Amino acid sequence: MKTYIVLLRGINVGGHRKVPMTELREILSQAGFVSVKTYIQSGNVILQSSFSEPVKIKNSIQKLIKDHLGFDVPVLVKSRKELQRIFDDCPFPDTKKQQAYFVLLRDTPKQELVTKASEKTYQNDEYVILNDCIYLFASKGFGQSKFNMNFFERNLETSATARNYKTMLKLLSLSSD
Repeated sequence: MKTYIVLLRGINVGGHRKVPMTELREILSQAGFVSVKTYIQSGNVILQSSFSEPVKIKNSIQKLIKDHLGFDVPVLVKSRKELQRIFDDCPFPDTKKQQAYFVLLRDTPKQELVTKASEKTYQNDEYVILNDCIYLFASKGFGQSKFNMNFFERNLETSATARNYKTMLKLLSLSSD
């Protein structure tokens, strides 16, 4: 069994696409996932699976949520090693890193898309697109940033979900052996 971090996008926000974490843990456990843990209500799951391919986990969880809760949810699956690499590769100094957001991408975008997307700048926002993550420092906070998921997803032609520094630390801690 290998440990994976599963990130659900856009659940439990503004009363839409409600996914109770207790119910989610039960659904995933009954489906054969092992040691299922959740962290806060925003769709962070740590689990173990005999699947060796993250895409099989993603597809399985998307289908389970659709079948049991009746709606589609974008799902991103990373191994602990991948999440640790993303965290460690943050190009910001520690003072900014601790305030940064990690916009995790489903795929590594093509370089020409990264180059084009990187041309867009806003005052108070700084970001670096590196492999399968966008490291975003918004000096006024993520909620005040001019950037949003739609901008990055559209321009990089991949899906994304964001987590802050503290959540990344907690997910790494919860997924350690």
